[in-house]
Amino acid sequence: MPDVFAHGMLGMAWMARLVTRWAPQARLKSLDARFLGITQVGEVITCSAKVIELLEIDGERCARLELKAANQFGEAKIGGQALVALGG
Repeated sequence: MPDVFAHGMLGMAWMARLVTRWAPQARLKSLDARFLGITQVGEVITCSAKVIELLEIDGERCARLELKAANQFGEAKIGGQALVALGG
């Protein structure tokens, strides 16, 4: 590698933080990630989430989210999914 780079788990933590700012951590049922590219020093990472499915699991309403962390050029660095209980 020509320079140091950010560990993939840092980007995964940022994606988890995005989810737990939307719903309390206690409602997070699962979080899965795929590491797709190396984050180089100086890249600006933006995390996003989109609800892709509403479902019921054992009588509990849940949302499945598609997660993405990408750099300022739109290059995906991490992709994944989260399952969140909706509560209420």
